[in-house]
Amino acid sequence: MDITQSPSVESLMRRTVVDLEKDDKFLAHLPTDSSRLEGQGHYRLAKIFYDKADFEKAEEHFLEALKRTELPQDAYVIFKVYGFLIRIYSESLNEVEANKYIQLSSDLIEKIVGELPSLSGEYFYNAALVNTYKGDFNGAHKNFNQAYRKAQMENDPELMAKSLYALATNSYQLKNFAESLVYLNQLNELLNILKKGYLKGSMHLLWANTLRELGELSQCLTHYDLAMKFLHTKRCWNMHNYVLLNKGIALKKMGEFAKALLLFGIAQNSLDDDYFKRLEELVRSEVDDVNDSSVDLYLDRHNRVIHEKNLGVIDFKHRFVLLEILFLLAQTPGTYYNKEDLAKMIWKDEYNPLIHDKLIYTSISRLRKLIEPKGVKRQYILRGKDGYTFNPRVNARFHKENEVNKQKNIGNIEISSPL
Repeated sequence: MDITQSPSVESLMRRTVVDLEKDDKFLAHLPTDSSRLEGQGHYRLAKIFYDKADFEKAEEHFLEALKRTELPQDAYVIFKVYGFLIRIYSESLNEVEANKYIQLSSDLIEKIVGELPSLSGEYFYNAALVNTYKGDFNGAHKNFNQAYRKAQMENDPELMAKSLYALATNSYQLKNFAESLVYLNQLNELLNILKKGYLKGSMHLLWANTLRELGELSQCLTHYDLAMKFLHTKRCWNMHNYVLLNKGIALKKMGEFAKALLLFGIAQNSLDDDYFKRLEELVRSEVDDVNDSSVDLYLDRHNRVIHEKNLGVIDFKHRFVLLEILFLLAQTPGTYYNKEDLAKMIWKDEYNPLIHDKLIYTSISRLRKLIEPKGVKRQYILRGKDGYTFNPRVNARFHKENEVNKQKNIGNIEISSPL
């Protein structure tokens, strides 16, 4: 739906109510109170605007929906609304409002536990979300596991799917990437039956990010494309630019800097910077990291990727010693390192000319062959009377640690995480 050409809010709300009345599952719980019925309409409208990335209108209707809820019968609806608002405020870097609703979620989970006749899968799922908001990932893992088991017993496949996605995300947050893939494979099998397009898009985005962290860069690109496909099918745009950002990061790790910059540029030009402030900062950081065409040598120590402007990505394979020499010299251009320095700093040994002279000479020679373009005068590693140095006249840049991993969302929740 094109929001700019959409009908009035009133007509949409009337249509939403009619659609809801056709839903047998909803019909059994349809409130007779007109205020609560309006709340259902506002909630559905808010979700539509949320999917379309119109967070201003989504926030407005979520807040209107909240006004029309009552405890205890609407407890889980309130949890959902709180969750959506936390995601919106986290993305817009509104820490005060995000933390307010995190606290309200925590208070609510404690309040309803004594009023419930039994603890359902939905309860454990929301308790796990509260754990996640607070950064208690181990506690969240236990509760998500319990939610999944309860959902199996209650024959609730949608909650099973959300719990599997949450477990995969939780494992990713704990850097248990192999475990995350196990949950994602289970989720994929379940979604082949459920046909939940939005959750499939979220799943493939997380799958791609997990493979990227494991260094499976070619495979992860396939999952980014699948994420985009399912999101477009569902006309969901709130994650669109996050897919572009993360695929661009994968391409950057592969040394495909021009392609990465193209995706970063599309994301940067198409986001709503009033509400997608976190995404804007992440994209800008990535662009700043790679868009300087004057860079001669780009060094990514974390991922062990070296890109030379003429040679492209240099394959060091298992040449760890050569990489350590390069990183040592490149970090302090113009500083000379003699044989004694290199023996201590690279080989962690006291200098012995019988052992280290040939070793140092051979290693430097091999390193030069890898990074120096053929037919060009040596420009990176220079030798002088005081030892070896990295040429201070060349423009070398060290890759900044991935901001997507360093900068966490408020509440540790991504836009893509379903409720």
